[in-house]
Amino acid sequence: MKKKIAVLAGDGIGPEVVAQGVRVLKAVASQYHHEFSFEEAPVGYAAYDSDGHCLPTRTLDLCRASDSVLFGSVGIPARDPQTPPEHRPEAAALLPLRKQLGLFANLRPAVVHPALADASALRPELLEGGLDIMVVRELTGGIYFGQPKGREGSGPTERAVDTMVYTAAEVERIMRVAAEVALKRSKRICSVDKANVLATSQLWRDVVTRVAADYPEIELTHMLVDNCAMQLVRNPRQFDVIVTENTFGDILSDEASMLTGSLGMLPSASLGTGSFGLYEPIHGSAPDIAGKDIANPIATILSAALMLRYSFALVKEALAIEKSVEAVLESGLRTRDLTRGAGALGTIAMGDAIVAALASQPPQL
Repeated sequence: MKKKIAVLAGDGIGPEVVAQGVRVLKAVASQYHHEFSFEEAPVGYAAYDSDGHCLPTRTLDLCRASDSVLFGSVGIPARDPQTPPEHRPEAAALLPLRKQLGLFANLRPAVVHPALADASALRPELLEGGLDIMVVRELTGGIYFGQPKGREGSGPTERAVDTMVYTAAEVERIMRVAAEVALKRSKRICSVDKANVLATSQLWRDVVTRVAADYPEIELTHMLVDNCAMQLVRNPRQFDVIVTENTFGDILSDEASMLTGSLGMLPSASLGTGSFGLYEPIHGSAPDIAGKDIANPIATILSAALMLRYSFALVKEALAIEKSVEAVLESGLRTRDLTRGAGALGTIAMGDAIVAALASQPPQL
């Protein structure tokens, strides 16, 4: 199989962790006889410095000419006060990238590896038997994109406006993605909204309920977002697939990440209507540790596995990466975010360990 992958490393620790994701993809290509080509382009403040814009036209063109995108992270908070809000990476790069590429569905798996149960913020008994939650987040609608948006006036009368907007079609398509995901799991979906006060959530609940009728095998429940936030730490094993709107999904998936022990463990896939996708760790750019070779690359490596599964339909290869990560963790190897003790591996050393574990597996042909 021949595939072209756009590499957008971005800011902070992005280049360090993406480099390890590329290493693992190259190892998979060699072991399974695929041909993956990689082309880099700037994004975020790295692009702002080179091109004067956080999402240059050449970067967007490369993404459109590729089969998928491996993305690192954007943002350097210390630079934000000197940068107009409309030119900061989150607003000028990340959100437009999702919108321009039609990436409306964000899949964020939160899996507690048995070897990392002691790293979770929860009591061990709450995680007994493991934990595997998939958050399906609508990615191109809601308050992040709604108009009008902005600030006006000054002094005591200065005001700011953000608008939450959803159409029935947007809700229907994300619910159908969630349903297809759930059919391959335990066939349970919890739809999360704020239907007791928000008109958009009332529409959300109505449309989700209607679409669910097309999937009689699926058990659908509804939950208010504040209750869901509580239940994730009270009884997380009640959840399998959570589907929710953009802002709620952003917050809840970050909360779910702490069940796993570290933000450095969680990958994500942003998908559209075809096989194209953008794959990125959910952690931020962490500029305070950039260049120190201590960032955890596992979330990026697992994002590469999601790329193989969802964009390239290479399920055996994706499983090989996931098994390699699991084997490394079971052997006791940890990056600094996963252990309080001495002997933590650096970014490159963890990549070395996962590539070695991958090489030790016979290809599942």
